[in-house]
Amino acid sequence: MLNNPNLARPNLAIDSSSAGLITRRSRRASAVTLRAWLARALSSGKIMIHREGCIAVFAWAVLFTQVSLFAAPPVSYKTQNVILVMTDGLRWQEVFSGADPALMNKEAGGVADVEALKKAYWRDTPEARRQALMPFLWSVVGRQGQLFGNRKIGSDAYVTNGLNFSYPGYSETLCGFPDSRIDSNDKKPNPNVTVLEWLANKVQFKNKIAAFAAWDTFPYILNAQRSGLMVNAGYDPLKVIPSTPRLDLLNRLKAELPQVWDEEPFDAITFNTAVEYLKARKPRVLYLSLGETDDWAHAGNYTEYLNSAHRADADLKALWDFIQSSSEYRGRTTLIFSPDHGRGDAPVDWKSHGEKIPDSKYIWMAFVGPDTPALGERSKVSPVTQNRIAATLAALLGEDYAAAVKKAGKPISDVLPVADPR
Repeated sequence: MLNNPNLARPNLAIDSSSAGLITRRSRRASAVTLRAWLARALSSGKIMIHREGCIAVFAWAVLFTQVSLFAAPPVSYKTQNVILVMTDGLRWQEVFSGADPALMNKEAGGVADVEALKKAYWRDTPEARRQALMPFLWSVVGRQGQLFGNRKIGSDAYVTNGLNFSYPGYSETLCGFPDSRIDSNDKKPNPNVTVLEWLANKVQFKNKIAAFAAWDTFPYILNAQRSGLMVNAGYDPLKVIPSTPRLDLLNRLKAELPQVWDEEPFDAITFNTAVEYLKARKPRVLYLSLGETDDWAHAGNYTEYLNSAHRADADLKALWDFIQSSSEYRGRTTLIFSPDHGRGDAPVDWKSHGEKIPDSKYIWMAFVGPDTPALGERSKVSPVTQNRIAATLAALLGEDYAAAVKKAGKPISDVLPVADPR
């Protein structure tokens, strides 16, 4: 007990309207008062102890109180759902500058009707061209969210796996780190746990995560057999939700349409199948991977490469419109958009990517949602890397993936909410 009358208990400012909580305004003053009182009590030598060890408990209690008083207020996240969309191999050059004049011809771009392509996508300035190519990205995300990767204005985004092709890029994005064992596009089960699987193992996300992909390698990238994730990819029909006329038609189209590519259908089928699942099951995390941007680029068809980028942008708009129309998603959902790798430059290397084309490591990233500050197109900022997307996705949902997976990249703090400075 205290036997010194000069060591009366300190008077703490209490907000009676907040059920006895110390007010923000009084926190610092109260902490100073506590610290000074404890110092006087300890230096006086007149603290009487009834039971052995009480002083230790008392000291720890005061220390805990002081730390609590100085701790920053918790960050409030509005995001409850995340939709991550990736489009394979879409260059940063088109995203930020629109159609490339060096490729709008038959020689380098394989363009059959130059005038029609110019009418669709050619404008006098890079800003106008990118708006024509990807109107949703620049009218909504460019104003309400953030975009990284315009190297012309000091914003680099790149992969860290050093290989610059699909499986390593998707794995790095979803796991948060590169893995030297993943060095091909072969259909081998990913030995690493993705952020989707990590989240799915938490009670609040169980059966609330789904993945849709054009490329039929995704069941291996996500290791669906081990993870138990709902993965629909390639030409596989979707049968895990009740049948509807629209879903039945999509499943028939997968089976009956001519297969331009052995490993994946047209993006429209993949996208609309994902939308049917989104409406039926309303997952908290939806992953969607589109493939045509890469397919048409490898084919040297610049017209269809641009058209597929334009359609991917339209798909984003359709997702965003659905989000705004849904009480479960509106004001609670963040949309992330990025590719798995970049490509080379015109007039030849734009058709490909990989180790031998070093600049194909450069990508781009876009974020929009209730927690992301509306800073638009970023310039003169520190580089961001592909291995940070997984932790950023988890952080938006209030989960610390980087702490659990030490080799994963850290969240991109610029797209996360900041603490109330008051």
